[in-house]
Amino acid sequence: MASEELAQKLQRRLQLEESGAEGDGGAAPAPAPAPAPSAGEEERGSLTGSAGAELSAKLARRHDINEGAAQPRLAAVFNPYTEFKEFSRRQIKDMERMFRLYDSGRDGYIDLMELKLMMEKLGAPQTHLGLKNMIKEVDEDFDGKLSFREFLLIFHKAAAGELEEDSGLLTLAKLSEIDVSIEGVKGAKNFFEAKVQALSSASKFEAEIKAEQDERKREEEERKHRRAAFRELKSAFTQ
Repeated sequence: MASEELAQKLQRRLQLEESGAEGDGGAAPAPAPAPAPSAGEEERGSLTGSAGAELSAKLARRHDINEGAAQPRLAAVFNPYTEFKEFSRRQIKDMERMFRLYDSGRDGYIDLMELKLMMEKLGAPQTHLGLKNMIKEVDEDFDGKLSFREFLLIFHKAAAGELEEDSGLLTLAKLSEIDVSIEGVKGAKNFFEAKVQALSSASKFEAEIKAEQDERKREEEERKHRRAAFRELKSAFTQ
Protein backbone atom coordinates (compact mmCIF):
# COMPACT_ATOMS: atom_id res chain seq x y z
CA MET A 1 0.00 0.00 0.00
CA ALA A 2 2.81 2.35 0.92
CA SER A 3 4.74 1.54 -2.27
CA GLU A 4 1.69 2.40 -4.43
CA GLU A 5 1.31 5.80 -2.71
CA LEU A 6 5.05 6.49 -3.19
CA ALA A 7 4.81 5.58 -6.88
CA GLN A 8 1.87 7.95 -7.36
CA LYS A 9 3.78 10.79 -5.69
CA LEU A 10 6.85 10.22 -7.89
CA GLN A 11 4.72 10.13 -11.02
CA ARG A 12 3.02 13.37 -9.98
CA ARG A 13 6.41 15.00 -9.38
CA LEU A 14 7.66 13.98 -12.85
CA GLN A 15 4.55 15.41 -14.48
CA LEU A 16 5.05 18.73 -12.71
CA GLU A 17 8.70 18.95 -13.75
CA GLU A 18 7.84 18.15 -17.38
CA SER A 19 5.11 20.78 -17.49
CA GLY A 20 7.54 23.32 -16.00
CA ALA A 21 10.15 22.59 -18.64
CA GLU A 22 7.63 23.07 -21.42
CA GLY A 23 6.54 26.36 -19.91
CA ASP A 24 10.15 27.64 -19.86
CA GLY A 25 10.49 27.05 -23.60
CA GLY A 26 7.27 28.83 -24.51
CA ALA A 27 6.30 32.46 -24.52
CA ALA A 28 6.32 34.41 -21.25
CA PRO A 29 2.96 34.48 -19.53
CA ALA A 30 0.94 37.64 -19.97
CA PRO A 31 1.11 40.02 -17.00
CA ALA A 32 -1.83 39.90 -14.63
CA PRO A 33 -4.27 42.77 -15.11
CA ALA A 34 -3.98 45.59 -12.58
CA PRO A 35 -6.61 45.38 -9.86
CA ALA A 36 -9.48 47.80 -10.19
CA PRO A 37 -9.35 50.69 -7.69
CA SER A 38 -11.43 50.18 -4.58
CA ALA A 39 -14.23 52.52 -3.53
CA GLY A 40 -12.00 53.95 -0.79
CA GLU A 41 -9.23 54.78 -3.28
CA GLU A 42 -11.69 56.46 -5.62
CA GLU A 43 -13.07 58.54 -2.74
CA ARG A 44 -9.56 59.53 -1.66
CA GLY A 45 -8.72 60.58 -5.21
CA SER A 46 -11.82 62.74 -5.44
CA LEU A 47 -10.92 64.46 -2.16
CA THR A 48 -7.43 65.43 -3.27
CA GLY A 49 -7.86 65.90 -7.02
CA SER A 50 -8.73 69.59 -7.02
CA ALA A 51 -6.58 70.72 -4.07
CA GLY A 52 -3.10 72.17 -4.16
CA ALA A 53 -0.05 70.12 -3.20
CA GLU A 54 0.04 71.13 0.48
CA LEU A 55 -3.72 70.97 1.01
CA SER A 56 -3.86 67.70 -0.92
CA ALA A 57 -1.32 66.13 1.45
CA LYS A 58 -3.27 67.30 4.49
CA LEU A 59 -6.55 65.98 3.12
CA ALA A 60 -4.95 62.66 2.20
CA ARG A 61 -3.47 62.23 5.68
CA ARG A 62 -6.77 63.17 7.33
CA HIS A 63 -8.55 60.61 5.14
CA ASP A 64 -5.99 57.94 6.06
CA ILE A 65 -6.40 58.71 9.78
CA ASN A 66 -10.19 58.50 9.49
CA GLU A 67 -9.88 55.19 7.66
CA GLY A 68 -7.46 53.81 10.24
CA ALA A 69 -4.60 53.58 7.73
CA ALA A 70 -2.41 56.06 9.62
CA GLN A 71 -1.92 57.20 13.20
CA PRO A 72 -2.16 60.86 14.26
CA ARG A 73 1.18 62.44 15.06
CA LEU A 74 1.86 63.01 18.73
CA ALA A 75 1.53 66.72 19.42
CA ALA A 76 4.21 68.63 21.29
CA VAL A 77 3.65 69.19 25.00
CA PHE A 78 1.33 72.17 25.39
CA ASN A 79 2.20 74.74 28.06
CA PRO A 80 -0.51 77.42 28.24
CA TYR A 81 1.59 79.69 30.46
CA THR A 82 4.39 80.04 27.90
CA GLU A 83 2.23 80.03 24.77
CA PHE A 84 -0.41 82.51 25.99
CA LYS A 85 1.82 84.98 27.79
CA GLU A 86 -0.77 87.74 27.54
CA PHE A 87 -2.83 85.97 30.22
CA SER A 88 -1.93 85.72 33.89
CA ARG A 89 -1.70 82.37 35.67
CA ARG A 90 -4.92 83.16 37.53
CA GLN A 91 -6.77 83.91 34.30
CA ILE A 92 -5.57 80.69 32.65
CA LYS A 93 -6.57 78.68 35.71
CA ASP A 94 -10.02 80.31 35.65
CA MET A 95 -10.37 79.40 31.97
CA GLU A 96 -9.25 75.85 32.73
CA ARG A 97 -11.88 75.53 35.47
CA MET A 98 -14.54 76.72 33.05
CA PHE A 99 -13.30 74.29 30.39
CA ARG A 100 -13.45 71.36 32.81
CA LEU A 101 -16.88 72.43 33.99
CA TYR A 102 -18.37 71.95 30.52
CA ASP A 103 -16.19 68.97 29.56
CA SER A 104 -18.84 66.62 30.92
CA GLY A 105 -17.34 63.65 29.09
CA ARG A 106 -14.03 64.18 30.94
CA ASP A 107 -12.10 63.40 27.74
CA GLY A 108 -10.18 66.68 27.50
CA TYR A 109 -12.42 68.11 24.76
CA ILE A 110 -15.62 70.13 24.43
CA ASP A 111 -17.69 68.57 21.66
CA LEU A 112 -20.70 69.97 19.82
CA MET A 113 -23.27 68.95 22.44
CA GLU A 114 -21.14 70.20 25.33
CA LEU A 115 -20.68 73.53 23.53
CA LYS A 116 -24.44 73.66 23.00
CA LEU A 117 -24.97 73.24 26.76
CA MET A 118 -22.33 75.87 27.52
CA MET A 119 -23.98 78.50 25.32
CA GLU A 120 -27.38 77.71 26.81
CA LYS A 121 -25.99 78.10 30.34
CA LEU A 122 -24.44 81.44 29.34
CA GLY A 123 -27.81 82.61 28.08
CA ALA A 124 -26.87 82.72 24.39
CA PRO A 125 -28.17 79.52 22.72
CA GLN A 126 -26.95 78.85 19.20
CA THR A 127 -28.29 76.91 16.22
CA HIS A 128 -26.68 73.65 15.22
CA LEU A 129 -24.99 75.37 12.28
CA GLY A 130 -23.88 78.23 14.50
CA LEU A 131 -22.24 75.81 16.93
CA LYS A 132 -20.42 74.05 14.09
CA ASN A 133 -19.16 77.40 12.80
CA MET A 134 -17.94 78.33 16.28
CA ILE A 135 -15.86 75.16 16.51
CA LYS A 136 -14.61 75.53 12.94
CA GLU A 137 -13.28 79.02 13.67
CA VAL A 138 -10.60 77.69 16.08
CA ASP A 139 -10.51 73.96 15.19
CA GLU A 140 -6.88 73.68 14.11
CA ASP A 141 -6.75 69.87 13.91
CA PHE A 142 -10.14 69.47 12.15
CA ASP A 143 -11.48 66.97 14.72
CA GLY A 144 -14.80 68.77 15.21
CA LYS A 145 -14.28 69.59 18.90
CA LEU A 146 -12.38 72.00 21.12
CA SER A 147 -9.20 71.11 22.98
CA PHE A 148 -8.10 73.31 25.89
CA ARG A 149 -5.59 75.05 23.63
CA GLU A 150 -8.31 75.81 21.08
CA PHE A 151 -10.52 77.03 23.94
CA LEU A 152 -7.80 79.48 24.96
CA LEU A 153 -7.57 80.61 21.33
CA ILE A 154 -11.13 81.94 21.68
CA PHE A 155 -10.02 84.40 24.37
CA HIS A 156 -6.77 85.13 22.55
CA LYS A 157 -8.60 86.06 19.35
CA ALA A 158 -11.24 88.04 21.25
CA ALA A 159 -8.64 90.07 23.18
CA ALA A 160 -6.75 90.73 19.93
CA GLY A 161 -9.91 91.91 18.15
CA GLU A 162 -9.77 89.06 15.64
CA LEU A 163 -13.40 87.98 16.04
CA GLU A 164 -16.38 89.46 14.22
CA GLU A 165 -19.05 91.25 16.26
CA ASP A 166 -21.66 88.65 15.35
CA SER A 167 -19.33 85.74 16.10
CA GLY A 168 -20.64 83.17 18.55
CA LEU A 169 -17.12 82.88 19.97
CA LEU A 170 -17.06 86.58 20.81
CA THR A 171 -20.39 86.14 22.60
CA LEU A 172 -18.94 83.21 24.54
CA ALA A 173 -15.87 85.23 25.53
CA LYS A 174 -17.87 88.26 26.63
CA LEU A 175 -20.29 86.19 28.70
CA SER A 176 -17.46 84.25 30.37
CA GLU A 177 -16.68 86.24 33.50
CA ILE A 178 -13.13 85.72 34.74
CA ASP A 179 -12.07 86.82 38.22
CA VAL A 180 -9.37 89.41 37.57
CA SER A 181 -9.12 90.81 41.10
CA ILE A 182 -5.50 89.61 41.32
CA GLU A 183 -4.67 92.09 38.55
CA GLY A 184 -5.60 95.00 40.80
CA VAL A 185 -9.18 95.35 39.52
CA LYS A 186 -11.68 95.71 42.36
CA GLY A 187 -14.27 92.95 42.26
CA ALA A 188 -14.98 90.41 39.56
CA LYS A 189 -15.51 92.21 36.28
CA ASN A 190 -15.79 91.13 32.70
CA PHE A 191 -12.55 89.68 31.37
CA PHE A 192 -12.17 92.35 28.71
CA GLU A 193 -12.39 95.19 31.26
CA ALA A 194 -9.10 94.07 32.84
CA LYS A 195 -6.04 96.12 31.88
CA VAL A 196 -2.71 94.49 31.17
CA GLN A 197 -0.18 95.40 33.85
CA ALA A 198 2.90 97.31 32.77
CA LEU A 199 5.23 94.43 33.56
CA SER A 200 7.12 92.09 31.30
CA SER A 201 5.71 88.59 30.90
CA ALA A 202 8.73 87.03 32.59
CA SER A 203 8.70 89.21 35.71
CA LYS A 204 4.93 88.93 35.94
CA PHE A 205 5.14 85.15 35.78
CA GLU A 206 7.87 85.05 38.44
CA ALA A 207 5.87 87.36 40.70
CA GLU A 208 2.83 85.12 40.47
CA ILE A 209 4.92 82.01 41.24
CA LYS A 210 6.40 83.76 44.29
CA ALA A 211 2.95 84.85 45.43
CA GLU A 212 1.72 81.26 45.25
CA GLN A 213 4.76 80.04 47.19
CA ASP A 214 4.23 82.71 49.86
CA GLU A 215 0.59 81.73 50.12
CA ARG A 216 1.51 78.08 50.64
CA LYS A 217 4.05 79.04 53.31
CA ARG A 218 1.46 81.16 55.11
CA GLU A 219 -1.05 78.30 55.08
CA GLU A 220 1.58 75.88 56.39
CA GLU A 221 2.45 78.28 59.25
CA GLU A 222 -1.22 78.57 60.15
CA ARG A 223 -1.55 74.77 60.23
CA LYS A 224 1.48 74.54 62.54
CA HIS A 225 0.00 77.13 64.90
CA ARG A 226 -3.33 75.30 64.97
CA ARG A 227 -1.62 71.97 65.71
CA ALA A 228 0.43 73.57 68.50
CA ALA A 229 -2.66 75.16 70.01
CA PHE A 230 -4.51 71.86 69.85
CA ARG A 231 -1.64 70.03 71.63
CA GLU A 232 -1.57 72.65 74.38
CA LEU A 233 -5.33 72.38 74.83
CA LYS A 234 -5.14 68.59 74.90
CA SER A 235 -2.34 68.58 77.48
CA ALA A 236 -4.33 70.94 79.69
CA PHE A 237 -7.26 68.49 79.79
CA THR A 238 -5.08 65.44 80.40
CA GLN A 239 -3.24 66.92 83.41
